Amino acid sequence: MNQAFDPLNLLILAIAVVVILRLRSVLGKRTGNERPPLDPYAAQRRAEKPQSNGNVINLPQRDNAPENTGLEKPAEPVWTGYAEADSSVAKGLEKIAGADGQFSARGFIDGAKVAYEMVVTAFAQGDRQSLKNLLSRDVYEGFAKAIDERERAGNVLESRFVGIDKADFTAADLKGKRASITVRFIAEFISATLNKAGEVIEGDNKQVREITDVWTFERDTGSRDPNWKLVATDEPG
Repeated sequence: MNQAFDPLNLLILAIAVVVILRLRSVLGKRTGNERPPLDPYAAQRRAEKPQSNGNVINLPQRDNAPENTGLEKPAEPVWTGYAEADSSVAKGLEKIAGADGQFSARGFIDGAKVAYEMVVTAFAQGDRQSLKNLLSRDVYEGFAKAIDERERAGNVLESRFVGIDKADFTAADLKGKRASITVRFIAEFISATLNKAGEVIEGDNKQVREITDVWTFERDTGSRDPNWKLVATDEPG
């Protein structure tokens, strides 16, 4: 028997013909007008390509612009808005900013306000742990002693912080790596000390009063610790 007419060969040939016909029906013939293959990145490239639309002019991208156009506004001194030019405070803030590139007058004042509220609130509540984290050792000992005396007498300090009306620099300096800044706070409180019987022996638990405090903060600019600590408290003379 001729192997060309072997049933197995005929079966394979028939399968091949069916596959070819099915592919032609799916893919069709190429006429030169076929749509191009799908390019998933074509839309992205069209978006990136500069477009011309009437009077619209595509400006150069920032990366292609000159680094210095001569129109950039120079950076303001660190003390701007917080001290007078050539004053001791302005000079001190400049020295501190030179030693600590992250320092800013606004950031310091904002942080000092938060610290002030935290300290006076912790003192009223007798929260020694919070005070220890915010104060230098000498100042902490003074605050802790006052709390001890208050507790031994059986007195209670009722205090409600109303807000800070003003906080401004009164001194700033850098000696070696030790930065020192003094801030005057004008704040409002409702505060009264009560004895064991609940009687007011100092202050007024209904009246808002204004208090002025002068606090000095210090920080070692060579340390990785970014926190400032309260090293001195005073009242204006």
